[in-house]
Amino acid sequence: MGRRFTTSWPAYSLLLLLALAALTNHAAAAGTVRVGIILDQASVTGTRFQTSIQMAVEDYYSAHPNSTTKVELHFRDSSGDAVGAVSAAVDLIKNAQVQAIIGPQAAATTEFVAQIGNHTHVPVLSYSATYPVSRSTAPYLVRACADDSYQTFPIAAILRRFTWRAVVLLHEDSPSGAGIEPALDDALRDVDAGVALRAAVPADASDDRLDAVLYRAKAMTTRVYVVHVSAPLAMRLFRRAKDAGMMSEGYVWIATAGVGDADALSPEDIDAMQGVLSVRAYVQPTSQVDDFAERFKARLLQANPGGSQDIRDPTVSTLWAYDTAWAVAAAAEASGISDPAFEPPQGSTGPTELDQLGVSATGETFLNAVLGTTFDGLAGKFRLVNGQLPMPPVYEIINFAGDGVTATVGFWSGKSGISQDLDPSIGEGLKKIFWPGAGHSDVWIPRGWAFSPVEKELVIAVPVKHGFHQFVQVYNDSITNQTMITGYCIDVFDAAVKALPFPVYYRYEPYYAIGDNNSYDQLVDLVAQQKADAVVGDVAITASRMAVVDFTLPFTESGWSMVVRMQSQTSTSMFFFLKPLTPGLWFVSLAAFIFTGFVIWVIEHRINPEFRGTPMQQFGTIFHYAFSTLVFAHRENVQSNLSKFLMVIWVFAVLILTSSYTASLTTLLTVQKLNPSVTDINDLLGNGDYVGYQEGSFIAEELVRMNFDQSKLRSYSTPEEYADALSKGSGNGGVTAVFDEVPYLKIFLSQYCDGYTMAGPVYKGTGLGFAFPNGSPMVQEVSRAIVGLTEGDDMGRIERKWFGVPGTCGENVDSSNASLTLWNFSGLFLITGVASSLMLFIYLVRFVYQERHELKTAGPGSGSVSLKRLRAWMQHYDQKDMSSPQFKEQSWRDSPSRGSSHGKQRDRSEQEEAMPTRDFGAPGASPLSDHSRMESASSLERKLSNEFRTPFEQRMGETGAASTDKRSSTPERRTSFKLPQKEERKELPLSP
Repeated sequence: MGRRFTTSWPAYSLLLLLALAALTNHAAAAGTVRVGIILDQASVTGTRFQTSIQMAVEDYYSAHPNSTTKVELHFRDSSGDAVGAVSAAVDLIKNAQVQAIIGPQAAATTEFVAQIGNHTHVPVLSYSATYPVSRSTAPYLVRACADDSYQTFPIAAILRRFTWRAVVLLHEDSPSGAGIEPALDDALRDVDAGVALRAAVPADASDDRLDAVLYRAKAMTTRVYVVHVSAPLAMRLFRRAKDAGMMSEGYVWIATAGVGDADALSPEDIDAMQGVLSVRAYVQPTSQVDDFAERFKARLLQANPGGSQDIRDPTVSTLWAYDTAWAVAAAAEASGISDPAFEPPQGSTGPTELDQLGVSATGETFLNAVLGTTFDGLAGKFRLVNGQLPMPPVYEIINFAGDGVTATVGFWSGKSGISQDLDPSIGEGLKKIFWPGAGHSDVWIPRGWAFSPVEKELVIAVPVKHGFHQFVQVYNDSITNQTMITGYCIDVFDAAVKALPFPVYYRYEPYYAIGDNNSYDQLVDLVAQQKADAVVGDVAITASRMAVVDFTLPFTESGWSMVVRMQSQTSTSMFFFLKPLTPGLWFVSLAAFIFTGFVIWVIEHRINPEFRGTPMQQFGTIFHYAFSTLVFAHRENVQSNLSKFLMVIWVFAVLILTSSYTASLTTLLTVQKLNPSVTDINDLLGNGDYVGYQEGSFIAEELVRMNFDQSKLRSYSTPEEYADALSKGSGNGGVTAVFDEVPYLKIFLSQYCDGYTMAGPVYKGTGLGFAFPNGSPMVQEVSRAIVGLTEGDDMGRIERKWFGVPGTCGENVDSSNASLTLWNFSGLFLITGVASSLMLFIYLVRFVYQERHELKTAGPGSGSVSLKRLRAWMQHYDQKDMSSPQFKEQSWRDSPSRGSSHGKQRDRSEQEEAMPTRDFGAPGASPLSDHSRMESASSLERKLSNEFRTPFEQRMGETGAASTDKRSSTPERRTSFKLPQKEERKELPLSP
C-alpha cells in the first residue's frame, strides 16, 4: 500500500495543481457585478430581507456554477428614514460604483432613491414599492412586487359579502399611502359602496395626533375602517384605537398587505389587532418554498443564537426580495456586463454631491436584461409587465384572532370571487371570523355603522308648503311660540326611526324656498352640499335627484296623472234597451232558453198531448213555452217529474235574470251619465289649452318634455286653487286640466266630490321617499323600517289620521260600464245547463231501457242496418205512450160506453190502416208528425201494434161487453164516466 502511495504521489500532485489552475483561471475570467442593497439593518425586518437576498445569490450560483459573472453585494444602512436611504444610494453609486440597487426597504423612500437612479442611469429594483408609479417619471425603477391597487378588489369583495356601504380610509400621509385612493374608489363603486371619510396619518405622528385622527373617524356613522399604512405605524394606530374603545363590538377593521404581510409582530401588537381582517398575495406552497423556509429560519437562528426561538416563516415580501436578487444575478449573467464604468457628468455641475455623480455606461443594458428576465420564483412566476409584476391570481384573506393566532378565513380570485377554499365549489363566503369585541361568529355580523354619542344630531331639512298640508305643515304655535312641524311625511319618518334598533338624534329645519319650479331640487342639493343630513317631506324620487343623493324605498303609491271637470251626457240610442246586458250574455241567454224548451219538449212529447201536433206546431211549442217563462205566462202543463224538476230550476234562473235586467236598465235610465271633459293629452296639446301643476313639483319639467308650451303652464298651491282654476276653464283664466301626483289628486278629490275626476293614463312614477347622502347606511335601515310599517297596521293608521277613511267621494259612476256581463251569471247558467243535460240524459236512458223490447230489428227501408234501426227508434219515439194518464183519460172520455170501446178502437184501427204509408227516409219526412207513424208500417203490423198497446182493462171490458150482448138482447143501461182510478176499476161490473 505504501509503495503504491509513493509511486502515485507525483500524479496526484499534478492533478491537484491543474484543478487549482483551472479554478484560478475561471475566477479571473468571471466578471464582477456590483449591486448595492439599502436596508434598515437595525430592524428585524431589515435582517430578514438581508438574509433572503444573500441566500438568493448563493442559491443562484449553486444552481449555475459555470456563470461568467459574479454579483457582489454591497449593503448600506438607511437608518429607517428617507435621508439615510438617499445618502446610502449616493454612497453606493459614488464610492462603490454599483451597477444596480435593490431597495430601499420602506416603500415611502423608494421614490427618492428612484430619482437618483434616473439621474445616474442605475436601475433601482424595489420589492416594497407597491404604490403606483408611472414609467415616464421613473424609467429606471423596477417594481418586483404587486401594485397596491390590486388588493382593492378583495377589499371591495369583503364589503359586498357583508353588505357594507361605506368605509373610512386611514392612509399614510405619503405618495405611497395616498396612491390607493383612486383604485379604492373605483372598486367600491362597483359594489355600490364608497369612502365616507379620508384621513391622512403622518408616518411620524405622535400619540395625540393619532388620537385626533381616530376621534374624527369615530364621530362618523361608518364603523368600517380600511387601514393603509406601514406596519410600524399600523401597530401604533391599533394600540391607540384599542385605548379609544374602537376595537370593541360593532367595529370592523380591514388592513392592507402592509399589515397582513408584516415580518415582525410582537405579542402586544397581535393582541391590539384582535379581530382585524387583512389581505395579502397568496403564495402556492411548494417544495422549494418549504425548503427555503427551513433554511431561512435556521440561518436566522444561527445568526442570532441568543434570540427568540419562535421565528416566523418568510412572508410574501421576503419571497419577493429573494426573487429580486435572483433576477439581478440572472440579468447580470444575461447582459454579460462586468466591471462598472461611469461616465463623468456632461457640462457644468452643481454644488451638490448628487450633481457630481456620473452616469452608468451599463445601466440601460442591465435594465433591459432585468426587464426581460423570466423564471419560476418562490413567490410565483417572475415576469415583469411595464416594469412591475402582474396582478397575483389569488389573494389570501387572513384574520388576527385571539391568542396571537393568524388564521386564513378565505381566498379571493378574479374568476370566482370570495370562497373559503382555493376550490370555489367547497364553500362560499368566508369561514368563522373573530370580530373585534365579539369573538368567533358565523351568524352575527357587524352592522358596519352606528350613531355615536359624540356625533352631532342629524339636521333634517323639511319643505315649507303653501298647500296640501296633510303631507307637511310648518306653522308657529301661538301658545308656545315655537315652530311646529307636522304631517303625514313627518309621522312616517318618526315611526321609521323609532323602529330602528339603535337611537338616532335629529332635529327638523324648515326650508322656506318652496314655490319655485326647481325648489325641491334645491332642497335635495342641501344634502349633496352637506348642509343637511337628510330631507324629509313630499319629495318625489327622480333620476336626476338620485344622481346626487340616495333615496329610501317609497312610502306612498307612485304615478302621476291629471284631474279634469266632468260633463253630463244622455243616451238617445234606439237600441238602448239592449244596454243592460252585454252581447255575450244576450247570446248565452237565448241559447239557454232554446235548450231548456227543447229538453222539456223531448220529455213531454210522448206523454203530453199539448206537446204534439204538426212539426211547425211543435217548433212553436218549444219556443213559446221557453220564452213565455220570462213573464211566467206558459199555459202548457208538464206531466213528467223530470220536467217539473227542471222547470223549478229554470223559473228560478229566469227570475234572477229578469230582476237583474230590470235593475240594470233602471240604473241606466235614472243615473246621470258623467264623463270627463278631456281624456287624452293630445287633445290638450291640439286645442292649446292651459294646464296646471303643483308649484315646486317636477311635473312642470315632465309637461315641457311632453311638448307643452311653457306659457300654457300655470302653477297652483292648494286644492282650492285647483278647483277654482278648473271651474273657470282654460278660456276664462283657468285651466282645462291639473297634473299632479296621484296622492295629491286623491286628496283633492276627497275634498271636491262632485264635478271632478281623474282622467287619462297614470304615468309611471317612483313615489315619495326620504333623501340621504350617497352611501349613507341610513338608507337601507330606514327602508327596512318603512317595509315593516307597511306590512303592519302603523302605515294604515297614519294614513287614516291625515287622509281620512278611504271612501267613494269623488268617484264617478260611469253608467257606460254598468252592463251586466256573462261572467256575472256564469254560475247560474252552469247550474241550469247541468240540470237540463242531466234530465235529458235520465229520460233517454229510461226510454231506451223501457222500450228495448219494442224494436229489436230494423224495419223496412233503404240504408244501413244502423240507419234503419235509428229510423225505427225515431218512429217509435214519435208514437203516443198510451200508458200515460193523459191518453188513458182521453180514451175513456172519447168512448160513449165501455161496451162500444172495442168498436171505436176497431174503427180507429181501420182508419189508420186505410191511411197511406210514409217513409222517414224520404225527403221532407218528419218524425214529429202523427201521420208519419201511420205511413211507416204495413196494415198487419199496425194492427198487431195497436193490439199490443191496448190496455188490459180495456180488453177485459170489451170481452165482458161481448158476453153480455150474447146472453141478453136488451143492453144494460149504463151512464158514461171518466177513467176510473185503479181502486175504482175493481168495482166495475163484469158479465156473469
